[in-house]
Amino acid sequence: MQGLTFLPKAQDDRFHQLQQQLRDRWQSIDQFDREERDIVIVPSLSLDQRELHKVKGVHHYEERLLFSLIRLRNPGTRLIYITSQPIHPDIIDYYLHLLPEVPFAHARDRLLLLSTYDAHPKPLTQKILERPRLVERIRQVLRPDRAYMVCFNSTSLERELSLQLDIPLLGLDPDLLYWGTKSGSRQAFAEAEVPHPDGSLQVWTAAELVAVTVELWERQPDLRRMVVKLNEGFSGQGNAVLDLRPLQQVAPGRASTAERQAAIAQAFHQLSFQCDTETWDNFSSRIPELGVIVEAFIEGEEKRSPSVQCRITPMGEVEVLSTHDQILGGPDGQIFLGCRFPADDSYRLALQEYGYAVGEVLAEKGVLERFSVDFMAVRASSAEPWELQAIEINIRKGGTTHPFMTLKLLTGGRYDVKTGLFLNQHGTPKYYIATDNLQSDRYFGLLPDDLMEIIAHHRLHYTPITETGSVFHIMGCLSEYGKLGLTSVGNSLQQAEEIYNQVIFTLDEETRPHGEEPFHAVVPTPPLTWQG
Repeated sequence: MQGLTFLPKAQDDRFHQLQQQLRDRWQSIDQFDREERDIVIVPSLSLDQRELHKVKGVHHYEERLLFSLIRLRNPGTRLIYITSQPIHPDIIDYYLHLLPEVPFAHARDRLLLLSTYDAHPKPLTQKILERPRLVERIRQVLRPDRAYMVCFNSTSLERELSLQLDIPLLGLDPDLLYWGTKSGSRQAFAEAEVPHPDGSLQVWTAAELVAVTVELWERQPDLRRMVVKLNEGFSGQGNAVLDLRPLQQVAPGRASTAERQAAIAQAFHQLSFQCDTETWDNFSSRIPELGVIVEAFIEGEEKRSPSVQCRITPMGEVEVLSTHDQILGGPDGQIFLGCRFPADDSYRLALQEYGYAVGEVLAEKGVLERFSVDFMAVRASSAEPWELQAIEINIRKGGTTHPFMTLKLLTGGRYDVKTGLFLNQHGTPKYYIATDNLQSDRYFGLLPDDLMEIIAHHRLHYTPITETGSVFHIMGCLSEYGKLGLTSVGNSLQQAEEIYNQVIFTLDEETRPHGEEPFHAVVPTPPLTWQG
């Protein structure tokens, strides 16, 4: 399993001693904090690099934690933000100018930006550890009795950096990484008594995968499709769909188990992969490294993909943070594109209950910090109630983390668990649509300066007075990949969608080739509900 190594006892004891210190120095972001604090931000995607390679521009995703700069609203907070490559100064200035009621210069003086100047495809944390002088420089500027470290996800690399800096890691003990895998998720759902699709726990060979796939089909002979998932994946890129409908001649009751196994083994070569560059040869080569599961594909006339976000505090308390309806794409609706907040009111409170139940199970096992639970919501018709099935747990920050935290830090508002709404300081509900995947070939070559000019000229920016508008992220992706992230905030979902669509319309107009007819319609957001 990626990042799973066990420490000698002395180091393990020291790591847990450091994490115990979080009880005194960790401060909920809900509170304005005047205490002196040093926060080291390490936005390393310490996940399997071959899987991450499937995500276009993934090395720029280190920018997704730049919402953390808004923590500089607290006058005693200093941030050390480390990246693989330097971030364009305009991007940093953009975030600092979002700070409410904080002089720009005062905030900038409390921000230290460091870079490894290393573009190799390996985790940022590994790059930092390979540079002892950089580690020592970080140590020298820290006030160790007031410092802690924040990361995107936690592995043995982040644990080692925590030990070398001798500051606590606000993150998962890597020995517990199993509970964030596909197999661990299924086990946690069973213990929490949360509904989830029938399937298998992890296996480690293609032959074992054939066997558990056939077992699942024999338990559920009416299945039309199954999902095959690498035990560790990112944004659904490690998923594939197996269509059983062409294999009805070997369905249970029509052929022997051996014949079914032979047919399934052959059918794996025709899997529908969510990544357009994936092949069975490559996918199957990852099974001994990452493990794999299979589970029933959830069918339904109408389908949605909601999620709930929670955290387990250093005090062991489970807190529900938010719910979202995810926007998914790819051949079979398996790839995360963006999200709407909040989730539909017909099931958002049920999501909260299930998320809390899973959190209690994880807390008992010692899990710390943020996690999310992804679901499928299905119904036969609009007259029927939605049925929720839990799909997976992600024990890390994710695609829903930065838009929600951006809204929270900008407005100083709060999430109301009684209604599942986010309320600003005046009690007004706020809504948003967010994406990491606003992409067009036309956007290639746009520099951060160009984007800033477009934002200013067309007044696309977030306005503190109305608390509406768009906040942009992963802007470093724009020139190289024609890809951008944004969070569009409104006082209703309809207004948020209008703001979101206006950004797309404006960018398309600004990049329209000379002589081409102008657009006359706004590009709609992806549908919330899809047929499957």
